[in-house]
Amino acid sequence: MSLAGKVVIVTGASSGIGAATAEAFAKQGSKVVLTRRNEANLKATETACKAANSKVELLLIVADVTTDAEKIIKATIDKFGQLDVLVNNAGVGESGLILDIDVDQFDRVLNTNLRSVFLLTKYDAPHLVKTQGNIVNVSSVAGLRSYAGFSVYCTSKAALDQFTRCIALDLAPKNVRVNEVNPGVIVTEFHRRLGLSEEEEAKFLEHSKSTHALGRAGEPNEVADAIIFLASDSSSFITGATLPIDGGRNIMCPR
Repeated sequence: MSLAGKVVIVTGASSGIGAATAEAFAKQGSKVVLTRRNEANLKATETACKAANSKVELLLIVADVTTDAEKIIKATIDKFGQLDVLVNNAGVGESGLILDIDVDQFDRVLNTNLRSVFLLTKYDAPHLVKTQGNIVNVSSVAGLRSYAGFSVYCTSKAALDQFTRCIALDLAPKNVRVNEVNPGVIVTEFHRRLGLSEEEEAKFLEHSKSTHALGRAGEPNEVADAIIFLASDSSSFITGATLPIDGGRNIMCPR
């Protein structure tokens, strides 16, 4: 897929989809930049990447995407001299009805899920123009469908969908592609971070069998495989796409 030697930034690389994506790029022979606030978890991803490819070149950057976008790009260029792929995966979810949530939640979620993507894209774009590289954003089925109690999260992901399409048009004349994946329910730590107990999470995943046409939740590697495809030359005529990796949840009637 012509990803060997490419320099790739993966944000939110310490767990879940981000960790699986970093490992997948390592297998392809890419030079992978791992960034997240949690250093210990980044080290775990580093170990997994090295297990996948003992010769992989890695750069770990402990950073907050909401404040350290320039730092991430600069450190990457200083280390590798170029940038070929940006995977905007870092994200946060919070729940609550409009009568209960506060403005701080809106700011936290939008800052992480949208503003950070804007900043990383803006600082990254000149380098991608030089390499004719591309961007893959990680959105959610929540950007395509509406769910009670998740207004801010859904709004942030719907805005990211539109941002992806607009930036694809902005950068197409420079031969820089911008695409996106919209995962459904994926078995990661995401739902535990929303506050679900182990028992509640198990019930939610069981319920997901009825809300996904394929009868199950997805796995991180299934999203990572799609990201690899969109980042590779195999998708050289695809830009502005928002690809549901959701087992058919997007086309199911809401329940």
